[in-house]
Amino acid sequence: MSDIKLVYFNLRARGEPIRLVLEAAGKKYEDVRLSFEQWPAEKPNSPYGQLPYVEYNGKKYGQSVALAAYFAREYGLYGRSNLDALRIDEVVCLCQDFMDVMIKARFEKDEAKKAELVKALAEEAMPKFLGFFQTLLQDNKNSDFFVGTTVSLADLFLYSVLDFLIAQKEDAAAAFPAEVKKLRSAVEAHPFLKVYLAKRPATTV
Repeated sequence: MSDIKLVYFNLRARGEPIRLVLEAAGKKYEDVRLSFEQWPAEKPNSPYGQLPYVEYNGKKYGQSVALAAYFAREYGLYGRSNLDALRIDEVVCLCQDFMDVMIKARFEKDEAKKAELVKALAEEAMPKFLGFFQTLLQDNKNSDFFVGTTVSLADLFLYSVLDFLIAQKEDAAAAFPAEVKKLRSAVEAHPFLKVYLAKRPATTV
């Protein structure tokens, strides 16, 4: 049995960066995917009444970004210096900001308001955030990654967020800057991630 048990829904969303970190590090873990029907019974057992959470060496921990960051630091996916870590944290925070915009648009119940949010996502948020990521990637010259020449938490977070975007807007990938496309290709070429991405369950988000 693995010392790491990740508990989340059968979704990518907020659980996927943790999975990607563990997969990139080649670590064995138990990937528990709850149905929505199972969640009410599990909720009292989860930290903060939220998913995802991780049971690690017999103790439970919550908060998806904190979990992904912890395992990235533990397994060498957080750069090679504090300055690298700062850039990684910048990217992760930008990804969270972008994700918040997408989630708001996706789950808005009022159809008129939803249409406005989807339009703003396509015409304002996408160009803005993709431009930020493009600039940061250009700053790390001669590399397809945000820091150094190997994959880090920043690359995995952006990969996951862009998956969410593509699930919401099928033609989104056509608008990705060349640098962002190269990053996605580099992540997909990682030997461990290539295997995982080929077999992971298809989900709506």
